[in-house]
Amino acid sequence: MEQDKYDIIIVGGGIVGLATAYKINTKYPDKRILVLEKENEVAAHQTGHNSGVIHSGIYYKPGSYKAKNCVDGRRELVAFAKEHKVPHDICGKIIVATKESELAHMDKVFNNGIKNDVEGIEQIGPAKIKEIEPYCVGIRGLWVPCTGIIDYAAVSRKYAELIRAKFAGSRILTGYEATAFEKNGDHTIVVTPKGNFTGRYIITCAGLQSDRVARKEGVKTDSTIVGFRGDYYDLSQKGLKKVKNLIYPVPNPQFPFLGVHFTRMIQGGTECGPNAVFVFKREGYGKTDFSFTDTKEAFSHAGTWKFFYKHWRFGIDEYRRAFSKKLFLTRLQALIPSLEMDDLVPGRAGVRAMLLAPEGEMIDDFKIERNGNAIHILNAPSPAATASLAIGTEVERMATSFFELKN
Repeated sequence: MEQDKYDIIIVGGGIVGLATAYKINTKYPDKRILVLEKENEVAAHQTGHNSGVIHSGIYYKPGSYKAKNCVDGRRELVAFAKEHKVPHDICGKIIVATKESELAHMDKVFNNGIKNDVEGIEQIGPAKIKEIEPYCVGIRGLWVPCTGIIDYAAVSRKYAELIRAKFAGSRILTGYEATAFEKNGDHTIVVTPKGNFTGRYIITCAGLQSDRVARKEGVKTDSTIVGFRGDYYDLSQKGLKKVKNLIYPVPNPQFPFLGVHFTRMIQGGTECGPNAVFVFKREGYGKTDFSFTDTKEAFSHAGTWKFFYKHWRFGIDEYRRAFSKKLFLTRLQALIPSLEMDDLVPGRAGVRAMLLAPEGEMIDDFKIERNGNAIHILNAPSPAATASLAIGTEVERMATSFFELKN
């Protein structure tokens, strides 16, 4: 059993945990930082299963963590990708209204974009929609030219590569799960099945396990992570010609998801989706995956039942589409009416961590808390990947203040 001492131990090797390590080490190059990731590779869950979109920042409430960090983080991410030759494409996207009832919320989205300093956004009509996406049909739209696509797992691997290359005292260990935290004076021992590690300060960013890891460290939180799986279809060779880049619907303000959309992928191909269905296993990507522990914990939380009660019609509709390609196609045809069954082939799935309060409300913004000598990133939903470098800077500033870090 190995034991080693570090200035900071970061639990979680997704894109935000790695960006945080990179930003703190860049500010404090002599600090010894250890990143522990329970899987055998970094970016194994939410980071490696998302849609790969570089979000603009147009959707988010002005003044929120999401709004500021998405816009700042996007610009920094694009500069980082250019500098380090991470494949990406600032291809732009359109948000399309297909019925009159969506126009008021489209106006709100546009105004949010203006207030959030999202550059280049433009209101467009049916002719311009057709010019950008010839197979798409809508009554009005928004053109968002600064949206792009990227491989976030590749970004994460680049963060890890730079940490290993530039900071001799720092390490990234995969296959090391933090199972307990033991306080020892002004230090904390992080226990793993492969050995224990001592850190002066702890930062956790555990994604789908963030609430559990934070509780193990000593945080008292009444919110719980509940997972929602998103299933995708891919466009077949026949269907590929019908989408050039990215097409999104106007999000329904009553529901906490953006709706099914079309996304060209940086590795090739185009995805359609996702839906959003409750999962019975937090890290379960199959439609029948089940964990008794995860299910019991979710249904023991009062907020889960209240959330279901509020959104039961939406939930039933999403479950029906999860098992019906025809219903999935019908939803996609709202944007591209000429889409046919053989234009779609089954794709992959991802799971999104949603932090639910006891009242059943989704905690929509990023949530970062301090607990003694620890900082916990309790909630980092989309657009956290886009905003990863900005979030890393935010946590570095908190660490500098709370931990009184000095070079």
